[in-house]
Amino acid sequence: MIKHIVMWKFKEGEHENMLLFRERLLALKGQIPEIRSMEVGVNMIPSERSYDAVLVAEFDSTEALKAYSVNPLHVAVSDFCKSIRTSAVSVDYEC
Repeated sequence: MIKHIVMWKFKEGEHENMLLFRERLLALKGQIPEIRSMEVGVNMIPSERSYDAVLVAEFDSTEALKAYSVNPLHVAVSDFCKSIRTSAVSVDYEC
């Protein structure tokens, strides 16, 4: 199994769009079959070193993760995120 973790920092004034992004991202769970599990959290205790939101998702294989990453539904959500974020970091590991 592959664990896929992504964290984002969003531009000032984009809180409502961040929540909309969260909804759109969570909606992918029922639309993209490669997603085994998914949760998206919004940071409740901001600090100078924290990120604003996080995705924790699981996939059966690296191939499933790759299929998810190029799925047009995911690409559309990702493009929306790129328009409202300032940075993103990720890590993928086998568990």
